[in-house]
This record gives sequence, C-alpha cells and structure tokens, in this order.
Amino acid sequence: MGRAGGEAGADAGACELTGRDGRTALPAVLRRVLGGVRGVLWWFDGVLGGQDYQRYVAHLRRAHPGRAVPSEREYWRERHAEAERNPGARCC
Repeated sequence: MGRAGGEAGADAGACELTGRDGRTALPAVLRRVLGGVRGVLWWFDGVLGGQDYQRYVAHLRRAHPGRAVPSEREYWRERHAEAERNPGARCC
C-alpha cells in the first residue's frame, strides 16, 4: 500500500507539469507570459503614439476621401511642428 501511495504522489506531481493531452504545460505558461508581454508593449505603443499615423490615415480615408494622404514622415513632422506652435496642448 505504501508503494501505491508513493506512486500516486509522484503521478500527482507529474499532472501539474502536463496538460490534458499529456504534453508539458510549459508552452502554455510561455504563451501566457508572452501574451502579457505583448499586452504591455501594446499599451506602451498606445501611450507613445505608435498607432497615431494609422488612425490618422483611416480618418482621412473615411472622412475626407478626396484628400491626399501624407507620408508618415510628413505626418510626424507636421504633428511636432503643431506641438511647437501650440505648447498649451501638451503637459510639459
């Protein structure tokens, strides 16, 4: 009986490391960690304005279909120039 109990204890520990299909759960843990890292990167990208140009282009195409779409470089140049002209629109 001691042997069966010992085997059950070993099996219980092994179950924690394996998924339902018998493969190790480590890839599932890594997927969750990578998902969290992607979420943090997405948040920083949004805070820093990484998607602003794409949103601007979508707005132009939706609201002003005949208007020329500036290059990304032109967009950022104009955006920074506007920030310099209107310093009240920023925090610092």
